[in-house]
Amino acid sequence: MILVLAGTSDARELAIGIRSAGYEVLTTVVTESAAKSMDAEGLPVLIGRLTAEAMKQLIEERGIRIVADATHPFAEEASKNAMAAAELADVPYVRFERQSLSIEQGALVTTVEDYKQAAELAADKKGNIMLTTGSKTLKIFADRLVGLPDTRLIARMLPRQDNMEKCDELGIDQKNIVAMQGPFSKELNKALYAHYNVTLMITKESGKVGAVDEKLEAALEMGIPSIVIGRPSLAYGDYYSDFAGVIQYINERIQKET
Repeated sequence: MILVLAGTSDARELAIGIRSAGYEVLTTVVTESAAKSMDAEGLPVLIGRLTAEAMKQLIEERGIRIVADATHPFAEEASKNAMAAAELADVPYVRFERQSLSIEQGALVTTVEDYKQAAELAADKKGNIMLTTGSKTLKIFADRLVGLPDTRLIARMLPRQDNMEKCDELGIDQKNIVAMQGPFSKELNKALYAHYNVTLMITKESGKVGAVDEKLEAALEMGIPSIVIGRPSLAYGDYYSDFAGVIQYINERIQKET
């Protein structure tokens, strides 16, 4: 059995590809929404965050032969736990990560290393700031930007109850919440930027599948500056940005065992 750490659309497609190659697959996700997308494809799925020790136990109980980590490019903690669990259980680990975008730096685009740097830069710029990085790190930006003079933080995130509760706790007014399920076209991004009179957009380098190019192209065409948060840098070891590479890796490792 192959364990696929999933949760994104491309991770789901990878799991389907591994199954089509003749392997039994078990997927893990964090949200109910992601679990439904796995269920729709007939993929066995477990819901919930796993520590390294819990994942090691799962590997041993289910007879997992390979851990395929296809989590989001910014799910740094999940990847660290997966690598640690694979090492503890003495099974191979392989990483799939969607290809990075080549983002040209310029007067309107600034790339930073992390969320804190992005928040500090945004605080310097002020204005109407649209945050499109999700709810997980919302507190970093809210702590720095909510209540700052001449600054309005507009938070764009999934329309989930826990996200709305988090916004309320952090002092983000309802009028400053965009609760929508993506992906967003360039035209929709432009409409939202215009509606909120956005003067700065913040995103993370999630790749083309993450619709970063549509966000940036829309902002560039409207002359809106953007802050792009770069991906975490982890030493993954065996790493591929295409499904075929991951499946070939699995085939070769399984053949070595037999």
